[in-house]
Amino acid sequence: MVGLTEIGLTAAMGALATIAGAFEDAESDVGSQSNPNSQVQLAPQMMNFHRYFNKAISGEPVSYMMYGAVAGTVTWVMMTKFGLPFLAAAAIGVGVNALIHMAFSTTAHLGRIASAAEFGHPIYLDVVLSHLGPIAGFGGIATFAIISLAYLQWSALKHPFPLPLLAALWGVTVGAIGSSTGDVHYGAERLYQHYPFGGGVPVAAHGNITRKAETGIRNSMDSVYFCAKFGCPLTGLCFGLVVFFSTWAGLFGQWGAVIAMLLVTLGCLIVSNRIEKWARENYGTYEDVELDEICDAV
Repeated sequence: MVGLTEIGLTAAMGALATIAGAFEDAESDVGSQSNPNSQVQLAPQMMNFHRYFNKAISGEPVSYMMYGAVAGTVTWVMMTKFGLPFLAAAAIGVGVNALIHMAFSTTAHLGRIASAAEFGHPIYLDVVLSHLGPIAGFGGIATFAIISLAYLQWSALKHPFPLPLLAALWGVTVGAIGSSTGDVHYGAERLYQHYPFGGGVPVAAHGNITRKAETGIRNSMDSVYFCAKFGCPLTGLCFGLVVFFSTWAGLFGQWGAVIAMLLVTLGCLIVSNRIEKWARENYGTYEDVELDEICDAV
């Protein structure tokens, strides 16, 4: 029979997954690791220079699998070989991984920007230095939540897989969710705010980055400021629900988890429908934009 301890563990794992998902998406937004990576990569070819940090070459699922494996392995070694408690071992593991994370981000960004040198795009060293701190910070919080989740699963729920393997598996999972769920809510309207509403983005404008921000030339931290309001929480919610209901299924049976997930999905659909209806009633329907207007905007 399932007791309060198991229910509490399920809730704690869901909460940790929510934190991991939110900060994973924030970290990828700072580095333009995912959307709008195509815009960041194509902009120099269209002679649109920008100050976005660009590590789109390092995919989120694979990179976060590596981060989870590195932090989990170091934590595991500190616990099993040196007898450190989990929190102390995890702090060392996350710290070691943060150094690797910053090195990996730097080489990905410099390599990607250097490849645009033939189009005259410069490398802004202040962009590198200003973005590495948030990348390491957001990534460190996400990684700590991932290995904490793996630790609970290994130590409390007695999962047969070792902690490093569990951390790697949850890392690739949260990376895949951040690369899909987070992308949808990146805020493309911020990148294309100079085009008529409802007109879409013409093919000729692909690779164009709107460079004007509130306080100067826009960079990736302007994007994460926008995404933290909606995209990051939704990414965290998605990963949190996946972990919560997968753990729920192991404790309470598969059908209970399926029914609960269906109810949550139905609730999300109803809320989304109400929000869209409210937006259309308050802001009007999509406008018909003539081709001449689109060409003028380009």
